[in-house]
Amino acid sequence: MTKKLPDAPHTEAELPSTAALPVIDVMTLLGESREAILLHNGERYRLRITANNKLILTK
Repeated sequence: MTKKLPDAPHTEAELPSTAALPVIDVMTLLGESREAILLHNGERYRLRITANNKLILTK
């Protein structure tokens, strides 16, 4: 019996077009704040902008 190898990473041509995805400006979610709580399937996630202006999403 042979083992199934893990799927290879997708090539760029195989990835879905980003044109079909919604684009939401982070400031629309955060407003004047640097963080927000997002609800997903009853779970709370914190989206925040770091001191280095990066985004972090934590559970």
